[in-house]
Amino acid sequence: MDRARHGRPGAPRRLAAALAVTSAAALGVTALAAPAQAADVNVAKNAGFESDLSNWTCSAGSGATVSSPVHGGAKALKATPAGQDTAQCSQTVAVKPNSTYTLSSWVQGSYVYLGASGTGTTDVSTWTPGASSWQQLTTSFKTGASTTSVTIYTHGWYGQGAYYVDDVNVFGPDGGGGSDPVVIPGTPSGLAAGATTSSTVDLSWTPVSGATGYNVYRGGTKVASTTGASATVTGLTADTSYSFQVSATNAAGESAKSTAVSARTAPTGGGNPGGGTVPKHALTGYWQNFNNGATVQKLRDVSSQYDIIAVSFADATTTPGQITFNLDPAVGYASAADFKADIAAKHTAGKSVILSVGGEKGSISVNSDASATAFANSAYALMQEYGFDGVDIDLENGLNSTYMTKALRALAAKAGSKFVLTMAPQTIDMQSTSGEYFKTALNVKDILTVVNMQYYNSGSMLGCDGKVYSQGSVDFLTALACIQLEGGLDPSQVGLGVPASTRGAGSGYVDPSVVNNALDCLARGTGCGSFKPAKTYPGLRGAMTWSTNWDATAGSAWSNSVGPKVHSLP
Repeated sequence: MDRARHGRPGAPRRLAAALAVTSAAALGVTALAAPAQAADVNVAKNAGFESDLSNWTCSAGSGATVSSPVHGGAKALKATPAGQDTAQCSQTVAVKPNSTYTLSSWVQGSYVYLGASGTGTTDVSTWTPGASSWQQLTTSFKTGASTTSVTIYTHGWYGQGAYYVDDVNVFGPDGGGGSDPVVIPGTPSGLAAGATTSSTVDLSWTPVSGATGYNVYRGGTKVASTTGASATVTGLTADTSYSFQVSATNAAGESAKSTAVSARTAPTGGGNPGGGTVPKHALTGYWQNFNNGATVQKLRDVSSQYDIIAVSFADATTTPGQITFNLDPAVGYASAADFKADIAAKHTAGKSVILSVGGEKGSISVNSDASATAFANSAYALMQEYGFDGVDIDLENGLNSTYMTKALRALAAKAGSKFVLTMAPQTIDMQSTSGEYFKTALNVKDILTVVNMQYYNSGSMLGCDGKVYSQGSVDFLTALACIQLEGGLDPSQVGLGVPASTRGAGSGYVDPSVVNNALDCLARGTGCGSFKPAKTYPGLRGAMTWSTNWDATAGSAWSNSVGPKVHSLP
């Protein structure tokens, strides 16, 4: 969020976003294909590299098999780019003409590509800009009328480190070459607990290559079986902690159980404990504690449409992790007591007022146990002093998920059940669950109120279907929100963050009507553009804007339009 304290926000700072769009567009990223039919086979040979590099050819001797890290089995491919060589490893597979094939692989490393050439129709490729843990790439292709063989390949990128590949699959009709014998699938990863009620817990995990089903275990006892990568466990006791695991199955047998995840059911009649008095559907606005040319407001002047007001920003001290708050005289308050009285008045009106930490120029760093403790203690002291209901995490210059998680949990333990926790990551920070921001959000999911990702100052980005969408469109809002909604966050924890006016950001402003269409698309399935989610998310939390001041400068056009839409969501 380019929330410049002086003057107009600048241009996007993240080269990665631009590179992602350029490369993805050049590669012709395709939508995720439907699951292969039961009659299909994997026409790739030595797909798990258990027979070393048999059936594979790697350029310039760049490939080798390793025993760690592996996704499944005992071995995986490691390939290392050097000079002008991208370390491409390929295999020619036998295919059937006029047939559709689903190509997928598990990969790890920076800039890893997966593709198919010689299809006889449109060659395809997909990629990931970086994954520190195993991530599945998936695309599909159709063969031409006379095509009987296709080359599948994977490669890295110039100047990047080694990448890893495992469990390559090319599912489709047997082209005459047969398939590898069925082997027991790998152990599921990424098991996460989602929404809870007093008697149910939602679980999701990363799909496993070669699996045809999954078993869900509670405390070591199998309680459910499913063919998809999610399940809802029912029949639980209210306000009780449970431990869950999942295994993958196919005709060859059952994998080992995953790492356990714990979840606590809600108290009777309760739901997500995070969020204080925030309504089911909420409008969030950032209030500027400085004058940068927008309308100067006191908190009492902020439109009643806003349910959460994020005071921007906390300031760093000389102690790592510690924050303080300095009321800017430019805002016009006669005293701190006057400011605190405005917070109390907003509370009386049913609003939440939180302190935002970070911003474009924020230099607060939480990267150790000591700094995590300093953050929690100082944030809680400010909550007590001013009456803030919680904090907003808007750290745009890096975030350490391990220590920020510790800091937020320590703060929540001090603050109690009414604690309000919001986040405002940039688009690039929420492209993958392996990113530090996304990991933090999932780590604190049980105390998280909402993530209002910034859908601006970013350029075009990849949506959840693997396609590239242009900033400023309804598809950009819905396809990127889908990544969070399908990546583990509850719909109640997802909001759409946009500028309140053309002057509120360097790029990415959209008319309020576009925001409203996106909200309808996600919550009701109407008003969509070319991208339409596979399901609706009626529990979607709402929308956010930078800022209430820029909104006021534009005559409150944004809040007067988007506010009623948010509050009327199902």
